[in-house]
Amino acid sequence: MIQHNEISSLELKHKIRKGEILFGGNKKLKIYGLLNCKSGMRMLQQNRVFFSSEKEAKELGYRPCGNCMKAAYKSWQNRKLDGFI
Repeated sequence: MIQHNEISSLELKHKIRKGEILFGGNKKLKIYGLLNCKSGMRMLQQNRVFFSSEKEAKELGYRPCGNCMKAAYKSWQNRKLDGFI
């Protein structure tokens, strides 16, 4: 996980282009989603983090965004309701 305030804009763009960063997240809300998510673009930079994979985000306890990852969010929500989370 990379915190937005710990990486330069140039380095961030480079890692995104190389495919080293695929998802963004909100460290306060523990939500991850796609980099082009409108909800994610509105969050404060100090709360923004980046992940190299969905697996990494899940392992760190983040849940899918209900806006840009609807299917993954519904699956997460169903597991939560069934008592698996």
